[in-house]
Amino acid sequence: MHDNPPPGHRALRRGRVSIPGQTYLITIVCQQRQPWFADWTIAQTAAATIAEKRLWRDSHVLCWVLMPDHLHVVVELGASESLSMLIRRVKSVTARAINRYLRSEGAVWMAAYHERTLRRDEDLRQVARYVIANPIRAGLADCVGRYPFWDAIWLDTSPSPW
Repeated sequence: MHDNPPPGHRALRRGRVSIPGQTYLITIVCQQRQPWFADWTIAQTAAATIAEKRLWRDSHVLCWVLMPDHLHVVVELGASESLSMLIRRVKSVTARAINRYLRSEGAVWMAAYHERTLRRDEDLRQVARYVIANPIRAGLADCVGRYPFWDAIWLDTSPSPW
């Protein structure tokens, strides 16, 4: 972690507000844009950790996709902690799991993250479809079903939009 983060990191924090019940689109990028998750077993380790409901405490993950060098999550923030505390814990727990698997130590994620507050009138399913389609747009798969590192709460309750 930086003692004095670069000016861009400070800009990411400007105006950041944590509102319980608010839905956020979060992007967390790997340190130095290292494509950790291009490796199947590292991606599987991270994905299993991300999928753990207890990791998120009282926040509700609506969808997520793990790309080779970053993670997108749509999450409704719970009341027990701020958004920055939640993301700090998610980065810490996933990094520990990856480092344990690799028998190494060191930074996995960049210190900063990007968040976008979703408006109440935004169609969450449309946002989720956009997030989950990232592997297709990146050329990693020709359809969502062929990319293994994602999940969405709508999977079991609605027909696939793909």
